[in-house]
Amino acid sequence: MLNEELFDEGENQDAYDDLIVSIEAQKRGLNLLIAVCDDASFRDEIIAQYEAELQPAFHPYRATLARQEPSLKAALNQLVQQEEYLRQQNPAVITVTGAEQLYFLRLGNEQSEQEKFFGYLQWTREGLREFPFAIVLWVTNQILVNLIKKAPDFWSWRNGVFRFESQKTNAIPGKELENIRFVFRDTELASTDTNENNPFFLPIQDLQKLIEKIEQERGTKDPTLATLYSRLGDIYHSRLDRGESQNYQEEQELAIKYWRQASELQNELGLQIDLANSLNNLAGIYRATGQYSEAEPLYKQALELRKRLLGDNHPSFATSLNNLAGLYKSTGQYAKAELLYQQALELRKRLWGENHADVAVSLNNLALLYDEQGRYDEAEPLYLQSLELEKRLVGENHLSFALILNNLALLYYHQGRYTEAEPLSQQAIELDKRFLGEENPDVATDLHNLGLIYRAQGRYDRAESLFLESLELKQRVLQKAHPLLADTIYALGYMYREQGRYNEAESLCIKALELDKHLLGENHPNVAESLNNLAEIYRATGRYGEAEPLYLQALDICEQVWGVNHHRSVSISQNLEKLATAMQNNGECDVLSTTRCTNDNPFGERIA
Repeated sequence: MLNEELFDEGENQDAYDDLIVSIEAQKRGLNLLIAVCDDASFRDEIIAQYEAELQPAFHPYRATLARQEPSLKAALNQLVQQEEYLRQQNPAVITVTGAEQLYFLRLGNEQSEQEKFFGYLQWTREGLREFPFAIVLWVTNQILVNLIKKAPDFWSWRNGVFRFESQKTNAIPGKELENIRFVFRDTELASTDTNENNPFFLPIQDLQKLIEKIEQERGTKDPTLATLYSRLGDIYHSRLDRGESQNYQEEQELAIKYWRQASELQNELGLQIDLANSLNNLAGIYRATGQYSEAEPLYKQALELRKRLLGDNHPSFATSLNNLAGLYKSTGQYAKAELLYQQALELRKRLWGENHADVAVSLNNLALLYDEQGRYDEAEPLYLQSLELEKRLVGENHLSFALILNNLALLYYHQGRYTEAEPLSQQAIELDKRFLGEENPDVATDLHNLGLIYRAQGRYDRAESLFLESLELKQRVLQKAHPLLADTIYALGYMYREQGRYNEAESLCIKALELDKHLLGENHPNVAESLNNLAEIYRATGRYGEAEPLYLQALDICEQVWGVNHHRSVSISQNLEKLATAMQNNGECDVLSTTRCTNDNPFGERIA
């Protein structure tokens, strides 16, 4: 039985059970089975599990197709020659991979690698009789569609086809290639409608290779490449958003690479509107990866270009206002962010009316800014308006609806309304997992946020489990230095401090502080919170001399960002007064008194 932790989809469990039964049903003779999976990591986990489950009745072996000569018979023959057990024709299951790496396009050759593969399958079928074993040939959905068409004789010999569903894929849907159809005019796809309803139209590595071929043949300054670079960057980014990427970090870097190449070429060729789009996209991914200093000049340049070329009454100008505001929010420049968010909201209402998706986005973003500043009474009605608008426009079963649910849950968490926050957070997690899959930063953020709610309620075991799950997921899918990673390290350290687990807390808080300073600079609110948290550990453990300068640094940052009367500044002032009392009681010199007033608000929580 398939390990439930591997994948909890019922159809995949059924496919796995059927595969096991089909292998066990025939111990002798050729037993040709075709397994289909687009996620290479998931496929490898399935292989490892059935190999373990079938032993000792079936000895497991693996073979890989050669790219230049992708012959199934040749791969099997080479394996059998190496293994005495197989030469004696004992019961075995042979797993064959490598088909997923084969190019679909010919790329200037007489035949593509996939066409060679299909040809070998079609014409060597009879030769497979000499391998009296269970043979599990793994293919992708894109290969399966073409295998049925191009190797029908081989297809007729199959004893079963077992499809494993996955979010991740290496294929591009046909509809995403429609605006670059021209690039296929000299290929075997020239007469194919790219807008056909085929979600597995072309492997993404084929498009990359085709672009490399154009670079070699026409040079790197060909105008065609500006469009292709931009589109490939878009495709990679869309895959990240939909949870389809095979390797999140690698494909994120590829999106950056192609958008950067697009912007450089568009600038040289004078394609100003296209340049604004690429700069905006590139800035967005820099912001997502915490590279704020790289993002800001690009956002500003895109804003100026759009204003000059399209005017300040255009949807793209509103988008640029919104995006630059988001960057300012991320870097703690709240006054600048609020002004731009309000301008974007007013412009979108003027352009689209009150009932538009962009208006819902602006309402959500402005609410998030107010929430982050502790302006909860202003934030809640904006969230509720945004949520109701999304519900009318797209319904409750949508990613954008999940985003607002998550944000509203955080607002209630900040207000101590935990019983209202918890179901909203859980609903957001379910929606994001359904649409993005398990291996996605948004899911990690959702888990982190639910952990905050449990921690605030004193449900530490559940909170710790969620924080650790979130941290492990972020470490898999994000860069080693990333603000989202620092957030969960901080949250876990904060909880350990609350529990009196000071040794564990200290190391995590120091790590979060180092990450914050590296990513956000010395004067960011997150740095203040990390300084305060570490100072609290030092005060609790009697290390008063180490605590004092950290409190003072944290207070200075908070007063610069929010002013002296903000609850975060007041909270640190209170912590300093507690430190002064502790030092006096211990016979040590008093610290500088910075108490402003009494305030029951806890030191502000950073969210993910």
